[in-house]
Amino acid sequence: MKKSRKDIDALDYHSQGKPGKIEVMPTKPYTTQRDLSLAYSPGVAIPCNEIAANKEDVYKYTAKGNLVAVISNGTAVLGLGDIGPEASKPVMEGKGLLFKIFADIDVFDIEVDAKDVDLFVNTVKAIAPTFGGINLEDIKAPECFEIEERLKAELTIPVMHDDQHGTAIISSAGMLNAVEITKKKINDIKLVVSGAGASAMSCTKLYVALGIKPENIVMIDSGGVIRKDRENLSASKAEFATSRDLNTLEEAMKDADMFLGLSKGGVVSKKMVQSMAKDPIVFALANPDPEISYKDAMDSRKDIILATGRSDHPNQVNNVLGFPFIFRGALDVRANCINEEMKLAAVRAIADLAKEAVPEEVNEAYDEKNIVFGRNFIIPKPLDPRLITTVAPAVAKAAMDSGVAALSIGDFEEYKEELAKRLGLNNKLLKNLTQKAKRNPKTVVFAEADNYKTLKAAQIVYEEGIAKPILLGKVKKIKEVIEEYHLDIDDIPIIDPRSSSQREIKNKYAQQFFENRKRRGVTLSEAVDLMRSRNYFGSAMVENGEADALISGLTRNYRNTIRPALQVIGTDKGVGKIAGMYIMFTKQGPFFFADTTVNVNPTAEDIVDITVLVAQAVERFKITPRIALLSYSNFGSSEEPDAIKMREATRMLHEQYPDMIVDGEIQANFALNKELRNEIFPFSDLSKKNTNTLIFPNLSSGNIAYKLMQEMGEIESIGPILLGMKKPVHILQLGSSVREIVNMVTIAVSDSQTKK
Repeated sequence: MKKSRKDIDALDYHSQGKPGKIEVMPTKPYTTQRDLSLAYSPGVAIPCNEIAANKEDVYKYTAKGNLVAVISNGTAVLGLGDIGPEASKPVMEGKGLLFKIFADIDVFDIEVDAKDVDLFVNTVKAIAPTFGGINLEDIKAPECFEIEERLKAELTIPVMHDDQHGTAIISSAGMLNAVEITKKKINDIKLVVSGAGASAMSCTKLYVALGIKPENIVMIDSGGVIRKDRENLSASKAEFATSRDLNTLEEAMKDADMFLGLSKGGVVSKKMVQSMAKDPIVFALANPDPEISYKDAMDSRKDIILATGRSDHPNQVNNVLGFPFIFRGALDVRANCINEEMKLAAVRAIADLAKEAVPEEVNEAYDEKNIVFGRNFIIPKPLDPRLITTVAPAVAKAAMDSGVAALSIGDFEEYKEELAKRLGLNNKLLKNLTQKAKRNPKTVVFAEADNYKTLKAAQIVYEEGIAKPILLGKVKKIKEVIEEYHLDIDDIPIIDPRSSSQREIKNKYAQQFFENRKRRGVTLSEAVDLMRSRNYFGSAMVENGEADALISGLTRNYRNTIRPALQVIGTDKGVGKIAGMYIMFTKQGPFFFADTTVNVNPTAEDIVDITVLVAQAVERFKITPRIALLSYSNFGSSEEPDAIKMREATRMLHEQYPDMIVDGEIQANFALNKELRNEIFPFSDLSKKNTNTLIFPNLSSGNIAYKLMQEMGEIESIGPILLGMKKPVHILQLGSSVREIVNMVTIAVSDSQTKK
């Protein structure tokens, strides 16, 4: 069967580089013989003996306390069904990735070739000593019910089948808020449930625990309404069998207050929704196609509250709002299970978070002016950074209060700070910028469109809705590359500045350029020739508002690429110096480096200008800049020119910008090591603060530093981000990867949104 381009992209994503999505990384030094003797023989025997004497010490000397097993037999994978353990592995790796990026929990994914309940349970029990928690995944009903119950009863670590409880917890939070908004009484809610699988059963049970009466519930499976008079009902279905004389979903929907769908797309009609009671609550959670489409549901009546499982509509019921933070809280107090109290605490924490004022970074990520609690916002957004500091503490406290926690948290405010530090802002910053770009994509000119990397990046940002690309170059050559690499970008416009078809617009740009540069040695004929160049032509498009941003530099010298933009577009009002900045994403959060690409040997005054530009850029990311002016000396320990320059720049910044958090001159180790800095230099303005912005004394040091980190640190970076231009122009570094180009386009779009 021929694979589509999207199929090929998915296969490439999983296969290129290291196959798969996760890896194991050492957390201790291992470079010397001493390190290895401590890590393994003979040193490893010492903690082994300690654990043998006291099993609880396994949490002290190993990674058990932060290690979760994601375990499946592949019998109910996504929408794929029983595809077996091997085929389920990409999903389990993906689940592990989500645990790590959202809650800093390490995962081993384990695929078990066992459909027999006894064999599966015994296998998991046998390997359980390795883990601090067990996340069961994609196991079909009804076996999943027995498997979870037995493991919960027979193990002393948290066990949760996320397919059952994840959707239940998130949808319960949405249900509570929807009931509150509609001013309904929960014990009067008439509920219709379409579906009778693991997730539907768990949702319904949790709704009952929250106050919905069992006698007000009608559940429908593939055979119709589950009634008490039906023969051969399983125990789980019998629990929700109705005695009412109903046979079809259409009959059940009449006068119902709420519909919960966990079945298949298209089973609910407009007419059914219109037959429901006033202010109907409709949770159509089948994926990828809900039981009723968003458009049909919203068109059916004005008083509806609708939730789906899709990210492109309001009120997305997404399990990632729950499971990473539930396990985080359970692990941090060493709970021996995940009980009902912990699940209900998660429900209420998620529900309450939706009512709080949404941070501006979340508003911007979703391109909203002011997201507020209401019919279109009953559940927090998945990118809300407060989830980990809201849900995990609630779960941990519930574990403590219900007596299943081995550890106690004394200071919950301190615990919340520790949770925030676990993740930093690295993934969240990039995710938020991407979401922001998608909400209001801008037109971006790609000046080097005859290059495969450029075209692939253009395809990605176009398909993902990040930007609206325009390709510059020879049409024939670009189409040859498109055909050679089977790129699907026929809808993206191509412009050849050298083509006779562009003569009129090219002459217009040339005339404008001549008027601006005629007293700088440029003749009209030279201006016409220059506009044949893609960088000059692309810059003119941006200057004239026919594009919002320019991306170039993949195959050309940096200075030769930046010159056209400076001559055609120029710097922003009041800007004395442009500068290049890199964002370096680390486990401690993002760091901002400048100047890394433009100013060779700036003066103290130049350093001030660069620092101000960088501070403004960092603030646009909704991050408070805490700035260190770097040197090889500390606070006057050298009288050499470079040290004096940074010292003088610090003095001027303190005088001119008294509210700016900045200090220097300071060595890099003291700038980054808060404890060391506080011990030796407690007087510093950076005292007790985590520095996140580094200003280098010259281009050489800045350029070397970011390139060393890129190559040796195995970290992601975005840059160079050009600061100080009147309109967004970003010059790529030579040989940038497709991902780096996409990230730069994302920055360019965000920059354009801000400037507009």
